[in-house]
Amino acid sequence: SDTDRALALLEEYCKKLRKPEEQQLKKAIRKVMGIFKSSLFQALLGSFKKKATRHGTTSHTSLPAALACDVLGCPKD
Repeated sequence: SDTDRALALLEEYCKKLRKPEEQQLKKAIRKVMGIFKSSLFQALLGSFKKKATRHGTTSHTSLPAALACDVLGCPKD
């Protein structure tokens, strides 16, 4: 699933963060990973996917990606 792929990518990225100045970023990424693994997030994701499919909006940004950008401060379009 998208969430599993996002978790794997985040885990690999975290392994590369070893410098002291990168530890705050690593902590934020771990926080996102914890959210992705939560049962509440999984329930919301299921609801989001059902609603998006009903409305034909499955091409929009995935919820895991949107949440990661929100928590990590990714630039907005």
